[in-house]
Amino acid sequence: MNAERKVNMSDFQASSTVQPLERLNRVIASHIADGLIPGAAMLIARRGQIVHQQALGRQTPDDAAPMRLDSIFRIYSMTKPIVSVAVMMLVEEGRLLLSHPVSRYLPELANLQVGLTLSGLEDQPALGLAPAQREMTVQDLLRHTAGLTYGIFGTSLVKSSYTEAGVGGPDTSNDSLITKLATLPLAYQPGTTWEYSRATDVLGALLERLCGKPLDAVLEERIFRPLGMHDTGFWVPIAQQHRLAEGYAIDPVTQQAVHLLNVRERPRFLSGGGGLVSTPLDYWRFADMLLRGGELDGVRILSRKLVALMTSDHLASLPQAKSGASYLPGPGYGFGLGVAVRTAAGESAIPGSVGDYHWSGLAGTYFWNDPQEQLTAIWMVQAQEQREYYRQLFRNLVYASLID
Repeated sequence: MNAERKVNMSDFQASSTVQPLERLNRVIASHIADGLIPGAAMLIARRGQIVHQQALGRQTPDDAAPMRLDSIFRIYSMTKPIVSVAVMMLVEEGRLLLSHPVSRYLPELANLQVGLTLSGLEDQPALGLAPAQREMTVQDLLRHTAGLTYGIFGTSLVKSSYTEAGVGGPDTSNDSLITKLATLPLAYQPGTTWEYSRATDVLGALLERLCGKPLDAVLEERIFRPLGMHDTGFWVPIAQQHRLAEGYAIDPVTQQAVHLLNVRERPRFLSGGGGLVSTPLDYWRFADMLLRGGELDGVRILSRKLVALMTSDHLASLPQAKSGASYLPGPGYGFGLGVAVRTAAGESAIPGSVGDYHWSGLAGTYFWNDPQEQLTAIWMVQAQEQREYYRQLFRNLVYASLID
């Protein structure tokens, strides 16, 4: 398949006469019919009530089974806000401080050095080392200013060292991840630069260390069970695998091969940065808890003030933090503790409100909360190569539906 994204003007003209939420359905259905995505599920809530939920298309490209409202999706980095909430629960319990050095809890990460690019033999770049001016803190991990990296956004000798060391490979565990990171230099001085990174994986290891149990058990006990998120976890049980959504093996627009996580069995690496699966309704329960100030259905997960702290911009006093080429939140957004936070009504190319916050996943999933509008929107798809396009498209169409 070699599909192209084209605008059908007759569809556009017809859509101008329908209600906005029906337009949303029609636009997504037309993309499915054109073979751009096999299917998608979406949920929109306003003032604490679901106002629109829809499953369109097929659950997998190779099966006629329809997409379901309870289909299960790999949410990748939408894991990060959940793990960040679990960390904030420990802060609230007095078990750690955001200002503490990470080495207080993970001593392997003490005395890390920062990588520098030097001129080596025959003017070839060489990796040098400099002392860190200060240690990374728990707050740095939550806001991605710890100096860590993923090694895949941009190039540098430090990022190459992550790849060569196999950081995050299939045989990784949270303990072995920390052991490996302890042998590698930081990409930046802690507290200076926002870099999307293994920071939330380190938070997962920190949770395991402080709670004395695997990360899946920590999240089940503290978040999933209390919120009734019964379909969220690090793998899909055999009895529920008929609900697992899949994407095209070859993306129809970019022609790139797509490789998604194997979530059909318990993984060795319980990645706090990107390992979870979930459903639109499950994730809405988590997002709604945040929008309600940390409580849902009489169950309090976090205090109102700690939710406010998480969803405030933590980069405002770090003017260079957003200067890197890989600043993913983009114009108009700062970053809080686990989520991007809107700081300006303009600047961004997408609609929203000052104070709205969001995050997304590598395979195409996306959520945001808009406290001013009392709005939550959740988009679930498995279309890795087209994630940026559909995040913007869905957001535009959702805000177009607001008439009061």
